[in-house]
Amino acid sequence: MTVLLEPEKSCVAVVEQFGHPIGMDSTVAAPQSSGAWTPDRWRRLPAAQQPDWPDTHALEQSLKTLATLPPLVFAGEARDLHGSLASVAEGKAFLLQAGDCAESFYEFAADNIRDKLKVILQMAVVLTYGAGVPVVKVGRIAGQFAKPRTSPTEKVGDLELPSFRGHIVNDDAPTPEARRPDPSRLIAAYHQSASTLNLLRAFTKGGFADLSRVHVWNQDFVASSPSGRHYEALANDIDSALRFMKACGISFTDQALHQVDFWTSHEALILGYEEALTRRDSLTGDWVDTSAHMVWVGERTRQLDGAHLDFLSGISNPLGAKIGPNATPEEVVGLCDRLDPDRVPGRLTLISRRGADKVRDGLPALLRAVRDSGHPVVWACDPMHGNTFTAADGRKTRHFDRVLAEITEFFSVCKEEGVWPGGIHVELTGDNVTECLGGADEIAEEHLELRYTTTCDPRLNGRQSVDLAFRVAELLRR
Repeated sequence: MTVLLEPEKSCVAVVEQFGHPIGMDSTVAAPQSSGAWTPDRWRRLPAAQQPDWPDTHALEQSLKTLATLPPLVFAGEARDLHGSLASVAEGKAFLLQAGDCAESFYEFAADNIRDKLKVILQMAVVLTYGAGVPVVKVGRIAGQFAKPRTSPTEKVGDLELPSFRGHIVNDDAPTPEARRPDPSRLIAAYHQSASTLNLLRAFTKGGFADLSRVHVWNQDFVASSPSGRHYEALANDIDSALRFMKACGISFTDQALHQVDFWTSHEALILGYEEALTRRDSLTGDWVDTSAHMVWVGERTRQLDGAHLDFLSGISNPLGAKIGPNATPEEVVGLCDRLDPDRVPGRLTLISRRGADKVRDGLPALLRAVRDSGHPVVWACDPMHGNTFTAADGRKTRHFDRVLAEITEFFSVCKEEGVWPGGIHVELTGDNVTECLGGADEIAEEHLELRYTTTCDPRLNGRQSVDLAFRVAELLRR
């Protein structure tokens, strides 16, 4: 659905009325009638994939509340991520962006967050140790609640219902009442994101991520698999290296051995939510979307003249953009010009999502066009979305071999064009699910019903994720 909202109904005006959270600049420009960028300017443009909120008064009340709440992340953190991604753009590091397809209100628990983080840390260690490059760890977490949909309605059995758009908008239960967009969910998503961030910070800075604990990260169901045993052997090698360093008198005071930087990201889909959490950086005066360290625009919402690109163009966060098989070189260069006019390394990550059979059909031309335009982007591969299909029982699934095949082709094409294959963007969970086929456990279609728990798209489980990391590390070594 495409909507146009009145510019005077602005969260910027709301923030002026109620004030900014502590630590943010309280001086906020009023909405402008000129072309000067403000967080509400997107409201004057066509905005794709926005919910059809039935109660606009309740929506505005929720947005007013959001505009007065503290930021979820801080401008300095986003700047640090920008610097790390600049290293990726220069071919000196690798981006691992991973997490849930869509976070659930019902699966929110400390164990779930811990187990998801474990898998991402395992993958990062495999990539770092196996390929010898630093890994920038960005989670699809603490805000990845909204999902774009192909159609405003969907069939569930004999019922035609409004599409499930993620728990930030409506519920996945197959009833008309559950599918009614509810603005109070915006507030619930904020609070769940805040709690998730608190736990992630505690895990990554409080000792859980210490490199001496690499064995502890190996979950039982991963440790019993071939990839898990491969990981244990790698962990033993790391232990030996640490013992050798200690015997040589090398100090272990470096924080890099005891904690990790872990960043959050999500698709900036629900623009009212993003606007309400956009604040001034008190040091630089820049606008920062404090809902996440990094946000991206999807394949369905990256119109050059649309509201999503206009909104992202004005914030200083690192940005991502999904690039599908129908994108032309002119469109992609135009997107780069729109989101990174100053050509700043680390500002923009282009995430190719084509399907294993379509990588060589078009991607080389995109790589050349962006390279020749002088935009220092990060190129990453999303091998998930282009390889989704429907199994015989009606469940969406993906096959591990096709996921790996797209990454392999992506690496090959990038190297042929002299472009650094800078990262992967995958959907995974720490749970032992059976949502994607193949892998070391040889999950077959008849196994899908055993542990198929996703609220939207199928995810790799822990074993498949660690196995994928080993395969990617081999590609990086070539």
